[in-house]
Parts: sequence; C-alpha cells; structure tokens
Amino acid sequence: MLEGDKMRHLPVVLLVFPALAFAGGATLLFPAIGHPSRVTLTGRVLKDTPTDGSSTLSKNMRRLLVTNWVDAPVEVRFAGQSMNVTSGHDGNFEAVFEAPADQPFTLGMLKAEARVPSASTAVAAVEILAPSAAFFVISDFDDTIAVTEVLSRRRLIANSLMSDEKSQPVVKGMADFYGCLRENVGQPAFALVSGSPLQFASRVGTFLSNHRFPPMGLYLRDLGPNTLSDYKQPIIRSLLRAMPNPAVLVGDSGEHDPEVYRQINEEFPERIRRIYIRNAGRSIDKKRFDGMFLFDEPKAAALDAVDAGLASKECVARVFP
Repeated sequence: MLEGDKMRHLPVVLLVFPALAFAGGATLLFPAIGHPSRVTLTGRVLKDTPTDGSSTLSKNMRRLLVTNWVDAPVEVRFAGQSMNVTSGHDGNFEAVFEAPADQPFTLGMLKAEARVPSASTAVAAVEILAPSAAFFVISDFDDTIAVTEVLSRRRLIANSLMSDEKSQPVVKGMADFYGCLRENVGQPAFALVSGSPLQFASRVGTFLSNHRFPPMGLYLRDLGPNTLSDYKQPIIRSLLRAMPNPAVLVGDSGEHDPEVYRQINEEFPERIRRIYIRNAGRSIDKKRFDGMFLFDEPKAAALDAVDAGLASKECVARVFP
C-alpha cells in the first residue's frame, strides 16, 4: 500500500479506470466516489483476461463475452482497511468500508485495491467528496459526452462495436463544460451512470482520460434481462442517499434521461440543483424537458451554469472564448 493511499503517487491513467489483472484471470475494480464516513466499492472477477484481438470489433466482442468467475475469493483494501468478500453468480463483488468515527476518510483522491489469488492486483481511484462541496455531478455517457447515436441502429452498432476508446467521437465542448463545474467550491466529484456495459469500463475510463474529462466514478450497467430498463434509478438513488450534497444531473434527449431525471427530481425535490439535457433527438415534445435546460451546444449549458451559480464566469469565458 502507498502511504496514506493517496492517488497523487500513482500514474495519472489510474485515476480514471480500473486495472486488469493479467495472470490466471482478471479483476475489475471500478472507480467510485464516496463520503468521508463511508465508501462502497464494486468490481467483477473474470476467469480469463480479455485480449485485444485482431480488430476493434473482435476486441469489443471479447470484452463482452469473457467468462465471469463465480465464488472467487477477493481481498479488497482501502484506507488502511482490508475486507474479504466472494464474487457472486455474475462475478460481481461489493465491499463497504466505514471510517472510524474519529478518523474520517481523507478528502480527495485515494487508492483502492482488489486482489484475487493467482491474479494480479487491480487498482482504482476513489474520490472522497467534501461535505462543503457545492454539489456533485451525475452524468450519462452515450450521446451526452460520447457520440453513440443510439437513435440510429446502424450508427449505434458502428460506434459501440466498431469503435473503441481511441476512435469513438467525443461531444465537443463537454469536457470544458465539466471542467468549469469541477472548479466550483469544494471541487465537485463526478459519477458516470451509464447504460454502457461493465465490461467496457477500461474503454470508458480511457476515453474520459483521452478527452480531458474530470476523474469520474464509474457506475455502468450489468447487462442482463433485469437491466433492460430502469437500471439508472437505483444507482442514482444510492448515490443521493450516500452523499448529502446537492446534485447536478446531465444527460441527453435521445433515450430516457429526461424521464429518469424527472422521476429522481420528484423523489428528491430538495437535492437536485439543475438538470441539463443535450439535444440528441426526440426533442420535439418540449414537455419532456419542463424544468430542465435543453441545449444544443455545451457553451449554452456552461453559460446557464454561470447564471445558476454552478460555474464561474471567468472559467466559461476562458474555455469558450
């Protein structure tokens, strides 16, 4: 363990995506955000290490089809604590760490580790959000910050399976918008709650790093019959219950983000500071966006964030000259 588990001593790449173990299986440990008193870590154990394959398509398919390791013994370490858990029927595991009452977890970026016998140690970042932070951000991925074009089956397949972390297009300006939100009081943390599959965690993390997005906790979808719909709400509820800070929600109009965020806002009416929806289609019915800010360009969202007290005028003028 590194002294104090501080992430500043690690390569920058580890700040944003989980590491893969490369011997006798693989361990995925997902970046997370947490409270000074409590942190929940999740991951998955794989029987084989996904290989790149001869093409982008084969690489993506191998990631999706790798076999999960059921009943694997996992040692999870965080902030000087160690916990032994067992992976479930889908290879997933969870470890909840409670800080001593007189010694809360240090604010900022910390390191978490997960180890399985015969597999190397996986490392991921955990950001402890300051209680004084003005808010934290819950963001979607597809068509919000990455161009996926889910409304076109052909382009969706091309962007999802024929593209990777290097070639999938980014929504220009979103990293700058998020960068200005990040500069607010207490350095707000970011949680990426997305329908992208867990198996694409390293792809998503590398994409975020390549395009200068702030570090994000990754809360991706566990593909299966029970996650065909309503898979975001339980994750968002859990985050809002774990964090006392207000939240800013960012999504797109292409699928169901407006409806999901409206439901969350009705359940937590005092907790949601602002809802931003990028116009990605299906935007003719303006009633879908009542109480939300629908935008075509990130600059418009950034200017609204200035008016809402979520970003500084100086930052927005600097990144959107």
